[in-house]
Amino acid sequence: MYKNDKVIRRYSESFKLKILDELTAGKLNKYQLGKAYGIAPTTINEWIKKYNRKDLMNTRVTVKTKDEITRIKQLQKEIEQLKKLLLKKDMDALIDDSYLEVAAEQLGYKSVLELKKKLSIKP
Repeated sequence: MYKNDKVIRRYSESFKLKILDELTAGKLNKYQLGKAYGIAPTTINEWIKKYNRKDLMNTRVTVKTKDEITRIKQLQKEIEQLKKLLLKKDMDALIDDSYLEVAAEQLGYKSVLELKKKLSIKP
């Protein structure tokens, strides 16, 4: 066999999907599956990309110091507070709209928009 002679392997779609299913099951990782089936982990990565299985891609989170961990926790807490504030703001706006609907109905207007125009309130 010459140096330039390479063995080109072709895998069926069903085989590729079987490997991805096994990876999804979580019993074996890419390297273990590659060893078991004689496939390079980079080939499995190509299949993951081909079938758009981002859930199987490696995710890397690097935390180096306690300060970073503390900062991440603070940011997560801040995100939760902001979500609560946004929810409260949305609820307040909904309540305000409900009050305007009731006021428009009781004052005899056909719609809230008509009431807002009469009172010069920007919609």
